[in-house]
Amino acid sequence: MPEVRLTTGADAPKSFDIYDEKGKQGEMIFDIAGNDMTIYHTEVEPESEGKGYAKLLLNNMVGYAREHQLKVIPMCAYVYAQFKRHEEEYDDVWNRRNDNI
Repeated sequence: MPEVRLTTGADAPKSFDIYDEKGKQGEMIFDIAGNDMTIYHTEVEPESEGKGYAKLLLNNMVGYAREHQLKVIPMCAYVYAQFKRHEEEYDDVWNRRNDNI
């Protein structure tokens, strides 16, 4: 079963990383400034595509944003597409001030 881990070390970008029995299979890179959480990039290894790993990363990121009362700026094309496709589901965390993708 895949596991999502939060990485917040000073030497690397902040990310949600997804691991399975083969090791790290994907990541969602972000940064936080004030009450805004900017999502820059989501990537899943080609051999793990189609397994729902990107969606697991998205769900964990949204849960984190809700828990910490953050608004998400989706600079990442995947996150932006999911927010647009399911606006009612993500409306509470979507910072639309920067809706310019």
